[in-house]
Amino acid sequence: MPHPASADLDALLLALAAAGVEHIVVGGAAAVLHGAPITTQDLDVVYRRTAENLDRLQTLLVDLDALARDSAGRQLRPSRSHLEGGGVLLLTTRLGPFDPMAKLNDGRGFDDLLAHSEVIEDEGLVLRVLDLATLIEVKTAANRAKDRLVLPVLIALLAERRAAAE
Repeated sequence: MPHPASADLDALLLALAAAGVEHIVVGGAAAVLHGAPITTQDLDVVYRRTAENLDRLQTLLVDLDALARDSAGRQLRPSRSHLEGGGVLLLTTRLGPFDPMAKLNDGRGFDDLLAHSEVIEDEGLVLRVLDLATLIEVKTAANRAKDRLVLPVLIALLAERRAAAE
C-alpha cells in the first residue's frame, strides 16, 4: 500500500509519544501547533541523540514502514547510522511524510534548542515545540520561498501574543 502524500500530524505525534522518542517539533507543524492558520504536508522534528532515544526512534521508523523519499523510486530504509549521522532524513511513512533531523541547518541540536522550546498540550498530548520567536528566526534564516510566505503570519501571531501579555 502506498504511503500518503500528506502527514497525519496527530497520528505521527501520537506515535512519537507512544514510542517515548524525545523530540522538539519544528517547521510547519510547530507553526500549526502555535495556532498559525497554515497547513503543512510533513512533520519535522529534531530528536535527542542519545543511544536510548536513537533505539526508540529506529524502532518507531520500522513500525511506521519508513522509507527515504527517493525520486528514483528506490525503497531505501533508514538505518541507525543515518540517525547517528547528524543530518536530516526525508522519509515517507504509512502516516505520511516525516522528517526527523539531528540538528537544524544552523547546527543547533535538541540540547541547544531545549531552552528555545515550550510545552504545548493538545488534547491530552504533551508536546515540546520550538518557541514562536525561534521558529521565526529559523524560517528567516532558511529564506526559502515557502518560509517567506508564512513569516508574516508568524510575526503577526507573535505580535498578538506579546500585546495580549502586556
